[in-house]
Amino acid sequence: MQRVGRHLIVELWGCDVAAMCSHDTVEEAIIKTITACGATLLDLHVYPSASTGMNGVAILAESHVMVQTWPLHGYIAVDIFTCGQHTDPNLAVPVLQRFFVPEQIQVLEINRGVIEDNDTTAVACLD
Repeated sequence: MQRVGRHLIVELWGCDVAAMCSHDTVEEAIIKTITACGATLLDLHVYPSASTGMNGVAILAESHVMVQTWPLHGYIAVDIFTCGQHTDPNLAVPVLQRFFVPEQIQVLEINRGVIEDNDTTAVACLD
């Protein structure tokens, strides 16, 4: 069996409040996370959120990275979905730890698009 991609759900608790409120820190953390995973950045936006934190979304050639911060709770939710054998989303975890210094971290990995080894069906998207 093979998988199309790997999806990491990362929860960071007890984070550095100044870091999670900083547009520049969140943006740099996303960029370094993408580099660590071996993925290719296509587009990146970081916005202030209603929770007085930051929301960041990066579109990758291999899928996406999303970061939402809740300073009031010291909590950050990170969603990393990468496709391809050349990427490893688990390499993002030490980067996130370095930027946000969480007291506690939880990681859930989900294999996405699990297929049988003998499935040779190929379909291409057309413009």
